[in-house]
Amino acid sequence: MSPQIRALTAAAALALLAASPLAQAQQKLVPAQSEIVFVSKQMGVPVEGRFKKFDAQIAFDPAKPDTSKIAFTVDIASATLGVPESDAELPKATWFNTAKFPQATFQSTTVKGLGGGKFEVSGKLAIKGSSRDVVVPVALAQSGATTTVTGTFPLKRLAFKIGENEWADTSMVADDVQVKFKLALTGVGKI
Repeated sequence: MSPQIRALTAAAALALLAASPLAQAQQKLVPAQSEIVFVSKQMGVPVEGRFKKFDAQIAFDPAKPDTSKIAFTVDIASATLGVPESDAELPKATWFNTAKFPQATFQSTTVKGLGGGKFEVSGKLAIKGSSRDVVVPVALAQSGATTTVTGTFPLKRLAFKIGENEWADTSMVADDVQVKFKLALTGVGKI
């Protein structure tokens, strides 16, 4: 194959890639308009925390949700309860062990459309060296170029070894944790 034909073939391949829907719709997370919150109960009282740093790689097609791929990375050391004493404990080995496990990850395995801007995202959530299957119901709303994705899902902290040793006693800190999120995305097609 001559160099000219190779160059034309490469140019044609690049043109096809540029014309693909995923290349046109470069989907991005808008961190300043997004949040990931976790709510647990300490001695029966709800306590809210949040992660300040996270990122997402998203290829989401509302018209063909089964072709979508969603991956999240959360900087676990960015967790805060808003109380300096508690925040100093969170990175320790008993809780998140951020020195050994600096990130939590989520990787979708399937995305199902439920109609009316609602979807169900199944995947693997990995925290502190433990991985579990989770199903996350999400709702999408669009305003201009921004798509807002909201959802809530439960998890058991002890399944991820969060709060070990004396903190495994659920009378002090409940095992149930609700994870709530609001994610602002750009580049998502019409719902």
